[in-house]
Amino acid sequence: MNMFLHELKAYRKSTLIWTCSLISVVLLFLAMFPAMSKDAADFKKMLDNYSPALVKALGFSFDSLFSLLGFYSSVTLMYVLLCGSIQAMNLGTSIISKEVRDKTADFLLTKPVSRMQIMTAKLCAVITSLVITNVFFIAAASLMASVVQTEAYDYKIFLLVSLPLFFVQLMFMSLGIIISVLVPKIRSVLPISLGTVFGFFILSMLSSSNGDTASRFITPFKYFDSTYIIKNSAYEASYSIVAILFIVVTIAASYIIYSKKDIHSV
Repeated sequence: MNMFLHELKAYRKSTLIWTCSLISVVLLFLAMFPAMSKDAADFKKMLDNYSPALVKALGFSFDSLFSLLGFYSSVTLMYVLLCGSIQAMNLGTSIISKEVRDKTADFLLTKPVSRMQIMTAKLCAVITSLVITNVFFIAAASLMASVVQTEAYDYKIFLLVSLPLFFVQLMFMSLGIIISVLVPKIRSVLPISLGTVFGFFILSMLSSSNGDTASRFITPFKYFDSTYIIKNSAYEASYSIVAILFIVVTIAASYIIYSKKDIHSV
């Protein structure tokens, strides 16, 4: 419990900054919705000038773009997912690497706790930070949506569209964790986080532009298709199962690797 609270306290500043950032993004974009829906015809004419491949890459759907749910899922969440994924990747990559980087690993391992307990405490702290971020984000998004709505919308679908932020964050978090236990020493987590997240983001845009459904399994950004969620009020089972398996396998592998890993002393 002491380790969990210590880690949670260490992440509080980062959690606050990222939470405020995500809330700022959703408030900014949703504030634009009333003007955009009012001038829908003009925006459609403008988008007609773009190539169909670019429109698909950006994830725009003319059928739902000018509804609150369509605008929120197609435009707002694209940037929210990008920022949230960087947050999760940062947390996951630093979970073990910061002990090596700050030269506190040997001190930590001399305590009467097992490596499994250390990993569990750190993992729980990271997940708690992500949960806090998502709770405040969804609360702010829900409040702003109720303010800017021009017509009634299904709040259940709104929640279903919002929750993938947490699921995608868990995928990037687990990816960051296994990187942190595999790489002997990470001097800075930011370059790795930015490179990884932006790399998968570009792959998601390419997947959207060429319409290749198989390539959707490569990038976490495409596991929860908002258009499908809005139409079916559910997630795609195949992608959800793969996402769960990815998270479980990577975290389990991280536990196994960390329990057997040689930790270099100062």
